[in-house]
Amino acid sequence: MKRPAKGRVLLGRFGAPHGVRGEIRLQSFTSDPLAIASYDGLTDKSGARHFRLRAVRPQGKDMLVAQVEGVDDRAGAEALNRVELYVARDKLPAPEEDEFYIADLIGLRAETADGVEIGTIVAVRNFGAGDILEIAPAGQGESLLVPFTKSMVPTVDVQGGRVVVEPPAEIEADREEKDA
Repeated sequence: MKRPAKGRVLLGRFGAPHGVRGEIRLQSFTSDPLAIASYDGLTDKSGARHFRLRAVRPQGKDMLVAQVEGVDDRAGAEALNRVELYVARDKLPAPEEDEFYIADLIGLRAETADGVEIGTIVAVRNFGAGDILEIAPAGQGESLLVPFTKSMVPTVDVQGGRVVVEPPAEIEADREEKDA
């Protein structure tokens, strides 16, 4: 996932046109994919363009087909290809206990269980096998990519502004060998 637009949460992304009457494929990131149609105030990343979904229906396992208000032909649908849909963060319900929005992770401090700072979360990526935290190191160097699993990231403290990262024993052993 890309860095979120300030004050907005990414809910979906338009894909290729579907047919010639303006329908378009839509990838939804909401827990119930069809729920994306119920959100008012969908915008592009800049907040300048507003979208209203007239209807959505499932197509296959991971995709929807949407009818967008004001889009009535293939050319209009093609113009929306790859446009991301955002909603203002304050329009979303508060997360349940032990839940959070992915967008809330951006900017959190990543540290070890001992409180040693690793860096700052700059993105949450997903290449198909699960979410990965991209952490810009506290010092210089390349970003670290950490699988976002309970075993690797046992603590997420959004209010405290931090996550705890516990690398597997193999990585710790490699670090100790290099430090010796």
